[in-house]
Amino acid sequence: MPLNFIANAFVASTSGHTLAVIDPSDGQPFEEIQRSNAQDVDHAVHAARQCQDAVWHRLGAAERGRLLLQLSGKVMAHADELATLEQRDGGKPARQARTEVRALAGALAFYAKACGTLQEAPLALPLDSDGVLAWREPHGVTGHLISWTHPMPVFGRSVGAALAAGNVCVVKPSGSASLSLLRVAQLAAEAGLPAGAINIVTGHGHEAGDALARHPGVAHLSFAGRPAVGTLIQQAAAQRHCPVVLELGGKSPQIVFADADLDAALPVIVHAIVHNAGQSGTAASRLLVDALVYEPLLERLGKAFEQLRVGPATMDPDLGPLIHARQQQRVWDFLSDAQVDGIPMVAQGQIADDAPETGFYQAPTLLRDVPVEHRLAQEEIAGPVLCAMPFEDEDHAVELGNAVHACPAAGVWTRDGARQFRMARRLLARKVFINHYGTDGSVELPFAAEPSAGCAHSQDLQVLDALSTLKTVAVRHG
Repeated sequence: MPLNFIANAFVASTSGHTLAVIDPSDGQPFEEIQRSNAQDVDHAVHAARQCQDAVWHRLGAAERGRLLLQLSGKVMAHADELATLEQRDGGKPARQARTEVRALAGALAFYAKACGTLQEAPLALPLDSDGVLAWREPHGVTGHLISWTHPMPVFGRSVGAALAAGNVCVVKPSGSASLSLLRVAQLAAEAGLPAGAINIVTGHGHEAGDALARHPGVAHLSFAGRPAVGTLIQQAAAQRHCPVVLELGGKSPQIVFADADLDAALPVIVHAIVHNAGQSGTAASRLLVDALVYEPLLERLGKAFEQLRVGPATMDPDLGPLIHARQQQRVWDFLSDAQVDGIPMVAQGQIADDAPETGFYQAPTLLRDVPVEHRLAQEEIAGPVLCAMPFEDEDHAVELGNAVHACPAAGVWTRDGARQFRMARRLLARKVFINHYGTDGSVELPFAAEPSAGCAHSQDLQVLDALSTLKTVAVRHG
């Protein structure tokens, strides 16, 4: 039975309770994890603080980078094992699970190389006859609350960046997807990271997650997951003025103009909604199509959807199951609303005949003529449901594209170079892809965090500034 990982050792929760780990492919429990409480979180935070004070703060950037690179190598050496864990724990098809392992290793390697970009030596600045010294320092102990959607890639760009900036980490993964991160923490110890640099505490969000968000010893928080939970975390952190980086979901669109290369667009549009069974913060769940090509594109998309197959992760299908029964019911509720409100369904994929009836499966579904004000067009479904609607001209496309509360990303399909940049400027999405979509977990591209979060970036080199503070020393020579 997996235990918490604190100070490079597996430790049972003081609660004495566990949570069942469910295989989404058959709905059956196959393991148990610790149901941690506030005392366990406190233990992990203190272990992290001791590591920071005794060891980690003494290591230079080059040594931190070497250790992160060692961990990246360990991850790739155990890629098959980690992918298998993620297949069973998260229901991910083999191809996707392997991609996420590579994304984790790539993020760790990226931040290993980025360690030297933080200014560790004092910088002399002129101030009359005296001087000013300025340098960046880590926050200390950082907390990381990681959702079940993409635990390994998020861990790589969140924890990897925090360690590169000189912090130590306490991680609370989702109770629905903890196994791969527990193994990664163990690999970190094998790679030479000191005891307390990475600590993993499992359990419920409202127990262990809330305790981590409120702990006075945690100086910075990052969260990836649902907006409603992000709001709770931000409120808890605000009570002690703790900075937060939020990666929240939304309703990202694919916008297809009449001059687009439809042959190139079609497979990308399909992949962007069925990847991870639509359970991704940047899943392109809205399809906005120029009225001139609306009907022919929907006809082609309908045929593509009908060819999609859903099944157990071990079958390596086009998409696997949803993460748990609650998420399956949520998708069913959205589709029920569509039926009641008369929203036409163009096509659905097929669930494999030999898929266990107890698994959490949902056939990918293409809906058309979805009203822009309908909850299907406004709320994150987190399932393989694509909502299509036509637009009349460029202004109308922008209006529809921006007509949601949160829009993490957007895809724009057009051969018109001037239009490409007009759309990129006018859309409110924080990342815009022109004639493609998605980066397969790459951390090199800047990506803005939630605007209300108070921090500018959640990945790339810019996040290192958010994960450190600037110290200024004004010197008056006497």
